[in-house]
Amino acid sequence: MLEGKITLKELFNKKKKGEKITMVSTYDYLSARFCDEAGIDSILVGDSLGMVFQGKESTVPVTLEEMIYHAKAVRRGAKRPFLIVDMPFMSYQTSVEEGLKNCGKVLKETGAEAVKLEGGEEIVPLVERLVSTGIPVVGHIGYTPQSVNIFGGAKVVGKREEEAQKLKRDFKALEDSGAAMIVLESVPYDIAKEISESSVAITIGIGAGKYCDGQVLVFHDLVGLVEDMKPRFVRRYLEGAKLFKEALVKFKNDVESGSFPSEEESYGR
Repeated sequence: MLEGKITLKELFNKKKKGEKITMVSTYDYLSARFCDEAGIDSILVGDSLGMVFQGKESTVPVTLEEMIYHAKAVRRGAKRPFLIVDMPFMSYQTSVEEGLKNCGKVLKETGAEAVKLEGGEEIVPLVERLVSTGIPVVGHIGYTPQSVNIFGGAKVVGKREEEAQKLKRDFKALEDSGAAMIVLESVPYDIAKEISESSVAITIGIGAGKYCDGQVLVFHDLVGLVEDMKPRFVRRYLEGAKLFKEALVKFKNDVESGSFPSEEESYGR
């Protein structure tokens, strides 16, 4: 195994010691390499690539083949982080056997260490089967983007008491079935705190407050490449879009003025 490679055991050790886990969601070789060099613990190849990378309106159209393609690129860029791949919509919901087959295909073809599934009690049979087969599972509850057509858009889940109780039931069901990590998305921080303090599974928050065992953000959000939306839970560490556009304008001006390429940037005989 690669020296310094982050394993599931190491992530559980960090939880046990109260050390926070860092996770970034990204989709390409170069950004994955940046994450690796920065010491990020885990990378999630998220089906959010449908919106961020492909410009679609939701994650629903993303295919299994597209997830595998992007995961391979990310694996080439990030050797050290623990790699998780989202299972896209309808790649695991039709049957346990189909889900097992597709999850196995992802691990075999990408070199990832785990798969991520959206849902709670309803996916327990598949989670149990995957874990018993040797495939680590990351759950995802709260706001689940693949169910956008039911939710009607992004929303905080758990403000109402019945939603809060369902979140707790779903978490316990996933944990009991063997899920190693569970993402809590757009969940009130007090519920995430209650869940995390008594959990065996690792909790990863995105819009769930600071009490989770770790936090995940999309690479393009945290470096400021996405301008048209900024959820409350996103912190921009760089105004990337502004810097990129300034560079492109400078390139355009230099070409049009004739200052690029210079003699030093040209080949002589």
